[in-house]
Amino acid sequence: MEKERWRKLGKEELDHQYSPSHWSPRMDKDAVIEAHMKETAAGTKISRTLAQTVLNIQYGDGESEKMDLYLPEGEPIKFPLLVYIHGGYWQFLSKEESGFMAPPLMSHGVAMMVMDYDIAPKGHMDLIVAQVRRSIVAVLRLYPQITGVYLCGHSAGAHLVAMALCTDWIQYGLTPDIKGAVLVSGVYDLVPIIHTYVNDALKMSLEVAKKNSPIQCVRQMNAGTCPILIAVAEHDSPEFHRQSQHYFQSLKELGLGVSYEHIDGADHFDVIEKLSQEDYVLTQLILKMILDK
Repeated sequence: MEKERWRKLGKEELDHQYSPSHWSPRMDKDAVIEAHMKETAAGTKISRTLAQTVLNIQYGDGESEKMDLYLPEGEPIKFPLLVYIHGGYWQFLSKEESGFMAPPLMSHGVAMMVMDYDIAPKGHMDLIVAQVRRSIVAVLRLYPQITGVYLCGHSAGAHLVAMALCTDWIQYGLTPDIKGAVLVSGVYDLVPIIHTYVNDALKMSLEVAKKNSPIQCVRQMNAGTCPILIAVAEHDSPEFHRQSQHYFQSLKELGLGVSYEHIDGADHFDVIEKLSQEDYVLTQLILKMILDK
């Protein structure tokens, strides 16, 4: 079966397929990661000079359980909120590199929240998924003037957004009004991951990988009529393309409002970096999703 194609790959090839930096035509594998971190960190600093920010809000008791809020200028009585969940294979990056896309949002009256979670090896997958869910609930409790929540995640962050979409919110005491989700270059089946170097830090068992795989819980999704956009970069690896297509088809078969976007000319890194630009195709699609409501 097409969805099981990864099982035919040897360990070396599977590691290659799940190494996004190996597939960028712009620069070599080490340079593209370094450039990505510099670009997103610099963009976040710019955003903090332009926005009203509330930094290091505790959403839980853990040392790393903090979130940053980027608010539009003025004192809006009500505003929509985009929650951005960073990637980094659940073991790199932080909210300090995650505020880069705020300016186009703020110019249209949209607030943004970014958060930290316990990255591996300190954090494990069950905890990380729960932290994302708790941060969403926490920001809604702090800001009741939020008119709707839009989720956006990149790479591992897209996985975490997909897990948020299949949350039983009753146990969290508040059900977010999620009005849209954008998943960029994500991983939706964690089972192949346990056979790669990525799992050295995560140490997931097969049981944990299945329980935290969005592809396994599509029937539990609370998306309703919420539009879901699944995007993949032209220069993502074949496995990333396969994962995105498989997840898209699974949601489509359930009759959910899902669309698919192939981003020409982009690799795994600049596909998300360009969200700092208002005229970028994904920025425009996000703004349309939020502002057409």
